[in-house]
Parts: sequence; structure tokens; C-alpha cells
Amino acid sequence: MTHILALDQGTTSTRAIVFDAALTPRASAQAEFPQHFPRSGWVEHDPEDLWRTSLETMRAALGRAGLAARDIAGIGITNQRETVVVWERATGTPIHRAIVWQDRRTAETCARLAAEGGEALVTTRTGLLLDPYFSATKIAWILDHVEGARAAAEAGALAFGTVDTFLLWRLTGGAVHATDATNAARTALCDIRTGRWDEEMLALFRVPRAMLPEIRDCAAEFGATRADLFGAPIAVRGLAGDQQAATLGQGCVAPGMMKSTYGTGCFALLNTGEAPVVSRARLLSTIAWQLDGRRSYALEGAIFVAGAAVQWLRDGLGVIRNAAETAALAEAADPAQRVMLVPAFTGLGAPWWDAEARGALYGLTRGTSPRELARAALESVGFQTRDLIEAMRRDWGAAAGSVLRVDGGMTASDWAMQFLADILGAPVDRPAVTETTALGAAYLAALQAGIAPAPADWAARWRAERRFAPRMAAEERERLYAAWQDAVRRTLTRR
Repeated sequence: MTHILALDQGTTSTRAIVFDAALTPRASAQAEFPQHFPRSGWVEHDPEDLWRTSLETMRAALGRAGLAARDIAGIGITNQRETVVVWERATGTPIHRAIVWQDRRTAETCARLAAEGGEALVTTRTGLLLDPYFSATKIAWILDHVEGARAAAEAGALAFGTVDTFLLWRLTGGAVHATDATNAARTALCDIRTGRWDEEMLALFRVPRAMLPEIRDCAAEFGATRADLFGAPIAVRGLAGDQQAATLGQGCVAPGMMKSTYGTGCFALLNTGEAPVVSRARLLSTIAWQLDGRRSYALEGAIFVAGAAVQWLRDGLGVIRNAAETAALAEAADPAQRVMLVPAFTGLGAPWWDAEARGALYGLTRGTSPRELARAALESVGFQTRDLIEAMRRDWGAAAGSVLRVDGGMTASDWAMQFLADILGAPVDRPAVTETTALGAAYLAALQAGIAPAPADWAARWRAERRFAPRMAAEERERLYAAWQDAVRRTLTRR
């Protein structure tokens, strides 16, 4: 039992990777699943799609690796965070589609609670802000809009989980209802200083205690899979939200180290050590991981739209056939045209936190073509990352973001990574293993299984595949960033 099976359940696809004892990827499988947009600003997934693609990809990865359940020392699960699933305990059947982290339907609820003075308490206890991004108001919405759900939840007949919890429930045949500290920290229901559910938060958001899972360490014994799923039981030994898993996968285990993941959205985490930092720049303070009952913390900036902007070019506008085309288009864009895309398709995240803002394009002319749109989409990711790093420097100091480790699908674009280094004025390191989210989940399972070293020794193994050094002149960098800030100000509904 020298291999680890990592499951990375993301926002638009599910991926499973088999790692060997050295945590080198050996085989993988991936499957996309449908996105549901029932109204403007609403985003949903069918929980059965999440389960189906998880099981399919795990089985396929094992098959491609030529391995069986007896070869696997543990499963590590990482997942899209904040997404809410509520299901019947008796049957395991979801009572509503999953409400995805990007969903903005509870914006009015959050605004009302903020107007009533609730945000200060939420931030003090949870490190978060009053925003539809987080799980708590999504849970309450389901309970209030599915007939009989609130009474059933209060009677203990319903279970809530973020995606990790739902998949763990299904994998174990309903034997285990648990989550880890990192996912719990994203619900707005957990006191991040104690790592426990907070009664005042439960009362504020009207979430019954009876429906919540047990909170455990990130590396722990989470039970075993049903024997019929893989031919024999496999122990589940690691859980972490996707961004925390990527932080471990990037070896950012020392205070001051920072990584940024570019998937559907973008999430930058700065390790702040053993104490949470209270942000003055409207960043999030969150649990980075919990091992042996001890928590490490991070400052986080969340961008709702990164790779999703490229998907919009492909699926919404039809100006590209695949994401790989964007770099060549951006390279060929007219330098005299400066089109700015503010991709607030589901509101703006950190440090703006404007749930009502919507996407906007500025600087369009009759000469604007797919080339300029592609460049604007890629550049928007760099500009938003700089917004986060500027905020982190206000909270942590000038050293924040002095070197940025990057991962996720968009990092395959050399053009995008070079622009990122240019607009930040700092080196950008792309790792040798780019699937760092799955790698972090695999590391946690391997740590619990006793086949991986302690975090500091693990971090020493990290290697860069390429460093992108800034080449842009400082005057040009600041001119472009000023133009971006002007575009954002024009887009905000809260000025």
C-alpha cells in the first residue's frame, strides 16, 4: 500500500490522480459536468453529477495506473469550497441542487445583516465577511425555499455538507458525516480560533446545529469506502478545501510564503503562521490547515472570475474554440487599443466585495477584435491579482508577494504568467508539478498513512519548473494598473 489516490472535485470538472510513494503523479482522469444558471447571478450543480464524476474518475485513474484498492494507502479529497449540499439522512438524497460558491442569490440577506450591524461579529469569529460567497446564507436559503426543509433540519432528518462532506458521506455509505477545519472555516459558522461550530453564528444565520458535520484535522482517519465501490475498502485519510490543499502542495508552510491558484476563480493565500491576522484591507483570515489539533492560518484574497473569463470567450461569445488560443491572440492584439475587461459576472470579490457589480468592457472601438478581447481577459487576471497583493501588503507588509508561486490551469499560458510578473513587478514561479491542489490532498493522506514527511521536510522537496521575471518598465506597469483601477471604479455599485 504505497500509492495515494487524490480526488480534486472542482467547480467545472472533477479530477482524480494516483500518486506514488514519492508523491509523483502516475495516472489521472478528468471529467467535466454541467453548470446550471437558473437566474442571473445564480449558479448551481447537480450533486449527483459531483458524485458520478468523482466515482468515475477515481475508478479510471486506478485503472490507468494498473492498481487495485489493495495498493492504495489512502484517499485524499480536496474540493470547491463554500458550495452547499443538503440531503436526507435516511436516503442520502439531496433536497435541492448544490448552491455554488459563485452564487449571489443571498446578496440582499447579507446586506440586511450588515445593515443590522452583524458583520463585525462575523469577521471577529470567522475571519470572513458578510457575503453570499460563504456557505451560511446558502444553507438558510435552501431551508427557507424547500417545503418542510427547516422543520426536517431542526428534527435532525437533514444533513448539510460542503462538497467534501457530501462525497465522504457517499464514499462511506453514510457511515461518516464529517468535514475538516479548512472547509468548516469557509462556512461563516466556525470560530477559527477554536476550530468549532459557533452557536452565535448558527443563531445569526438560522442554521440548525443538528445538520452540521463533525470537524476534524485535515490529516485524519475519515473512515473507509464501501467495499463495492473499488473492490475493497480504501481508507480516506485527508480532507482540505482546494485552496488550502494547493498551499500545502506549493510547499508554502512558512509564514510569509504565498501562492495563487488560477482555476475558475483565483485565490491567493499568504501564510501568516499560528495566529490569525485581522485584515484592515477586507481580506479574509482563514485556517490554512489543522494537524494534530494545531491550526495554521492564512490571509486570503478571492477573485471570482479568472479562468471563467476565458470560458466566457469560448462558450458565451464563441470567439475562441479552446483556451490555448488566447495566448496567440493576445500576442497579436493591437497595442494602440487598450480594452479593459472587469469580469464581475457574479460580483467582485476581494478587496472590493461588491455582490451587485456586473461585468463590463471598457475601451471598445470599431477595430476591437477577438485579439483584444483575449488580451483583456488574460490581463484581467493579472490586474486582479495585483489588487490582492496590494491589499496583503497593507495587512502584512511589503514582503507579501515578493515571490509568487502559481498553479492551476491558466498557468500553462506563458503569456499570462509573463504579464502577471510584469504587472506585479515580482517573480512568478511555476512549479514542476502543476496539479498542486491534488498534490496537497495526496500529501495529507500520505502524512496520515505514515509515508510522507513532516511539513517542513515536505516543503524542501518543492521545485520550480520556470521562473517568470518582470520585464515591463515601471512607468508602463503603473500606467496600465491606473487604467485598471479606473475601470473597476466605474464598475462598482458601492462607490
